[in-house]
Amino acid sequence: MNKDAIATLKAAKTMGYEDFETFGFDSEKGTFYGYKSSDFKKILQDLQVTASSGHFGFSSYLHKSKEELRLFTDQCIKGAQDLDMKYITWPWIAPEQRTMDNFKIMSEKLNIIGEQITNAGLGFAYHNHGFEFIDHDGETGFDIILRETDPEFVKLQLDMYWVMHSSNTTPKELIKDQPGRYVMWHIKDMDKITRDYTELGNGSINYVTILPDPIESGLEFYYIEQGGNFTNNPMRSIADSAEYFKKYLQKYL
Repeated sequence: MNKDAIATLKAAKTMGYEDFETFGFDSEKGTFYGYKSSDFKKILQDLQVTASSGHFGFSSYLHKSKEELRLFTDQCIKGAQDLDMKYITWPWIAPEQRTMDNFKIMSEKLNIIGEQITNAGLGFAYHNHGFEFIDHDGETGFDIILRETDPEFVKLQLDMYWVMHSSNTTPKELIKDQPGRYVMWHIKDMDKITRDYTELGNGSINYVTILPDPIESGLEFYYIEQGGNFTNNPMRSIADSAEYFKKYLQKYL
């Protein structure tokens, strides 16, 4: 996407991909992948594809003032609205930020951002990785997020790989505890040896058995994700995952 967004989107569309989640929004320039948001919207329209969510760089605002956070959130809202996105997503916090105190600070910020974004007519969600599930004397960061954020303003984007990789629970159990809140899913497989990302069907996660009920989840959008550790090359990887998904998993959604 960073090297040639148009060619990448065209190729992905031929594989059956119709909707995408962005990353790397430049709030100062108002750009996605080097294109002004209005121009990138035209690219999506011309290709007849959509972007329903974006990952935005909130972690650097964890300890900044409420005013700085408000202004950055406004910039994100503008970019998301230009693309007709439905959700703005907080994707992670940096390794040095991952303390229990910071999870509490982040939860407060999530509520503030979520209310601002909701008032603008969009949805807001938090995306999990594995570090949220590390046990700290009987409590995890994810426990704090669930307890201290308002479900009305802060939805959840469930990365199933990281749940299976790093937690003592399952996607089904998480959703049963907070039904209707997991409005988006990330679906990717786990290498049988390295436990890193891999293409769907090439790893150890049996999605036929672990996929939750989409209605109970509150599912609106799902994304097939592939990291940088592709088996052959990145485009072959997303093609292989798409083929596996359409053959074995799409019928469940």
